[in-house]
Amino acid sequence: MPASTPKRPRIAVLADSDTRWKWGALTAHRIAPGPSMETGPREDPQGGPVLDGFLLRGRATPTPRQLEEVGVRADSLREVTAVEFLRAMAGESYDLLVLSLVGGGVQAMLHGLKRVWENRTSRPVVVTGYVGVVYEKLADGLLLRHGADLVLANSRQDADRFRAVYEGVGADASSVTEVALPFLGGAAYEGEHDPYRVVFAAQPSVPDSRRDRTYLLNRLVQHARKHPEREVLLKLRSKPGEHTTHIEELPYQKLAQRLDPPANFRLVYGNMGEVLDRTDLLVTVSSTAALESLHRRVPTVVLTDLGVRESLGNHHFVGSGCLASWDQLDAGYRPAPDEEWVARQGVVADGSYEAAFDAARERIAGLLDRPGGLPPLAPYYTPATAPGYLPGILARHHLGPDGTPLPGAPAADQEPGPVRQIVRRAARGAYRHGVQRVAPVIRRMGEL
Repeated sequence: MPASTPKRPRIAVLADSDTRWKWGALTAHRIAPGPSMETGPREDPQGGPVLDGFLLRGRATPTPRQLEEVGVRADSLREVTAVEFLRAMAGESYDLLVLSLVGGGVQAMLHGLKRVWENRTSRPVVVTGYVGVVYEKLADGLLLRHGADLVLANSRQDADRFRAVYEGVGADASSVTEVALPFLGGAAYEGEHDPYRVVFAAQPSVPDSRRDRTYLLNRLVQHARKHPEREVLLKLRSKPGEHTTHIEELPYQKLAQRLDPPANFRLVYGNMGEVLDRTDLLVTVSSTAALESLHRRVPTVVLTDLGVRESLGNHHFVGSGCLASWDQLDAGYRPAPDEEWVARQGVVADGSYEAAFDAARERIAGLLDRPGGLPPLAPYYTPATAPGYLPGILARHHLGPDGTPLPGAPAADQEPGPVRQIVRRAARGAYRHGVQRVAPVIRRMGEL
């Protein structure tokens, strides 16, 4: 008699941007119940989990090109409103649900899910976390994520900070689980390429002023002119009109149109891991790409030209050994990362990355086997603890104070018609035009 085929675990991922889809989908594969998934999504579709993706409709809903660039496949993928997603969760049975959203979105879903699951005897394990470095709004973001069964921390340092925040307000901190960034990987750096490649990893919102972004672009072009033997790349996150996790009002592509760069300078898109395969020096202001680079032991620099400031996020790299300026790079400076700092950041360049998700998998397996099933979701914020804050967060997702959909919320039982689709695309285009064209003009007028 043939051996029975193990049941494939069912996982749902809800994400609101391209980067959060990448984090959520890759995290889902790595923490899926069953055998270790340390190498990411399995090549054998029969061996891994069934992954259903849901993209929360909004200003940063990823385009097909962005999804293709992320390179993470799902068994199904569709765009939904918050209410549509909650109705789907009321009728479907999953083992694991990953909420890869901004903090307010996580909080709204936790309350909505608590409501739709209140009469069910079983529910999925709910997991959430952050897509990268947590350098601002620590308490606010964490308390908005409280209530999930697992709140993932991408490093030992973050796990300590997360627990301290929860314990400091009297909230249960047992959900905090240390893992690592799920998109680390790739071959370790083995030495210089020919030609030597310098990559600047751009960020959508850091820095945010035209002056600072123009300065960084000019310095990158100057570096290419000073080193004609090098290949100098500007790695971009999105094309004009596309949105990522953060709004980009001044795309580098538009700023670069006014320059006359040398032949060894060019703009590139694509998967960051593939770009790092031939990178000899990764330069950024504070991008999570620096952690990907450090994981692979690629020489990495976090720029100090604009200062070391919380608003830039590069203060997170104090003590890393990676802080330097363009003047130093032009002169041939080579950074040497501090190994102790790197170890605390979840970069795990020491080869222990394979085991980084073991604790999360074990906790999920234990929760799924819990006698009597899982208890109702219990967020820290309730109408009693945050009556002046929580209702507004829920209302933004068309939910009432108890997590019930408000009257007039978008319908979930039908696909949008052609007219609705056209109106939606037009509204999204108008929003992006306002962000990228109108808002900067208004600000400049205000500075006169």
